[in-house]
Amino acid sequence: MLELKNITKTFGSVTANNDVSIRIEKGTIHAIVGENGAGKSTIMRIAYGFYKADSGEIFVDGKPVSIKSPQDAINLGIGMVHQHFMLVDTMSVGENIILGAEGGNAASIDWKKANADILALSNELRLGVNPKAMIEDLSVGAQQRVELLKALYRNAELLILDEPTAVLTPQEVEDFFNILRRMREQGKTIVIITHKLEEVLAISDDVTVMRDGRVVGNVKTADTNRQELARMIVGRDVLLRVEKTDASPRDTVLRIENLTVKGKHGEALNGVSFDVRAGEIVGIAGIEGNGQTELIEAIAGLIPVESGRIELDGRDLTRMSVRQRTERGIAHIPEDRHKRGLLLESDLEENSILGVHYRPPVAAAGGFLNSTVIEKRTREIIENFDVRPPNPQLAAKSLSGGNQQKLIIGREFELNPKLLLVSQPTRGVDIGAIEFIHRKLIGLRDAGSAVLLVSAELEEVTALADRLLVIYKGKFVGEVDPKTVSKEEIGLMMTGGKK
Repeated sequence: MLELKNITKTFGSVTANNDVSIRIEKGTIHAIVGENGAGKSTIMRIAYGFYKADSGEIFVDGKPVSIKSPQDAINLGIGMVHQHFMLVDTMSVGENIILGAEGGNAASIDWKKANADILALSNELRLGVNPKAMIEDLSVGAQQRVELLKALYRNAELLILDEPTAVLTPQEVEDFFNILRRMREQGKTIVIITHKLEEVLAISDDVTVMRDGRVVGNVKTADTNRQELARMIVGRDVLLRVEKTDASPRDTVLRIENLTVKGKHGEALNGVSFDVRAGEIVGIAGIEGNGQTELIEAIAGLIPVESGRIELDGRDLTRMSVRQRTERGIAHIPEDRHKRGLLLESDLEENSILGVHYRPPVAAAGGFLNSTVIEKRTREIIENFDVRPPNPQLAAKSLSGGNQQKLIIGREFELNPKLLLVSQPTRGVDIGAIEFIHRKLIGLRDAGSAVLLVSAELEEVTALADRLLVIYKGKFVGEVDPKTVSKEEIGLMMTGGKK
C-alpha cells in the first residue's frame, strides 16, 4: 500500500530521519514504535505531506508519487489523525467532518445529505457518531471517532494514527481497537504511531522500531514480545515495572474537607474529603470526566471552589491565588501540557522560569531577569531530566511531547514542593521516559514530599500509588490498597459498582 524508501529529513542541525525505509502491506495494521524524538511522527508526516523529505522516494500501490501537501496525500487515499485533535470545538460534528471538503461555499452545502452520508458511514463501522452533536459536548473518545470519520469521509484507504489511545480510557481503547479490526476486515490499511507496547502486541500485524532517526528493526508482531521491543526501542534492557519500597508517611500535608466544585455541566465534585501525608503517593483512579481534572485544578487554584476547605500544613488556602499556593509549596504538573504547562512559542529558558520569574535569584535588582541564573537553571533541568535536544534557546513547540513533559516535570521538581499535584504524568511519553519519570516521582516521595496523582493508566496509578481512591461522578466511592486490589475490582468501582 505504502513504501517509503531511503527518506532523510533534517531540521537545521537536527536529523529527524536518516535513510529511513518502511514498507506498509495493504490490509494490515502496522505499528511504528520508538522513543520520543526517534523520528516516527516525522516520517509519517512526510507520507501525509506535512513535511517534504530532503531525499528519498515514496510509493503508493507500487507507483512512485510526489506528496507535497496533505491534499496530495488525501487525493492518494491517505488520511492522518494527529495526537492533538484538529477539531473546532464550537462547530458540530458534521461541520468539522466536511470542513475543507465542501467543494464549494457553505451556502451550497446540502446539509441533509451530508449528515445522512456521515451517519451511514458511522453506522457502517459502529462508531456511534451523531453528526449534529457539538464537538465541545463530546468526550475525548467520541472526538477521536470524529477524527477517524473525518478521514474516512475523504475516502482514505490508508489511515495514519498518531498516538491514538493517548487520551482514551481502558474501556474506550478496547472499543477503538474493535473499530480498527473492523476497518482492517473491510480492506483498510492502518498505521499506528505509539509507545504502548501492550497495545502494539494486541492490535498490530507488523512492527517497525525506530531509534535516533533510523529504523532499527522490522518484525512480525506474532514473533516478538514486550521485552524485546523495549530493548530495541531504548537500546538497553528496560525495567517494565515500578520498583519502590513501602512508603513511610508522616504528617498530613494536604487536607480536603467537603469540597464541592462546579464543572461545565453541573457539579464536577460533590463534597469530597481526604488527606495526603508527607512521604506518600495518593492515587486517584476513575474514568476521565468524573471530577479528577476539577479536583486537581481546584487545589492548584485554577478554578473556584463552591464550598468546602483546602488546607496545606493546617493553613486554609481555599481562597488564595495560584501564586500564593506556589509560594506555600504546591507544584503542579497539568494533564494538558499545551494548555496549562507551556508557552509553546517561548524557548526552554523562558518556560523553565514560569512561576518563579519574579523571585530572586531569577529576578535581579530592579525587576530585571538574571540571564546567567536562568541559563544555569535551564541547563540543570535539561541535564537532570534528560530533555532532548539539550538546547535552552529552542522553542518549546520544537520538542517532542515526551520531552515537553520532562521539561515541565523538571521545572516543577525544581520548586522542591511540599505537595506535588500531578495529572497524567506519562501521557504520550515513550517507554524509556516513562521509566525515568516513575523513578523521579518515587524519589520525590522518598525525599518527603506529598504527591497526589491522577492517571488514566490503571497500571500506572496502581503501581505508583501507596493508597488509591476511586472516583465516580464527583464522589469517592472507596479507598483500596493498590498492592492487593484487582483491576476488575477497580474497574467495577470506576463505573459505579460496589467493591
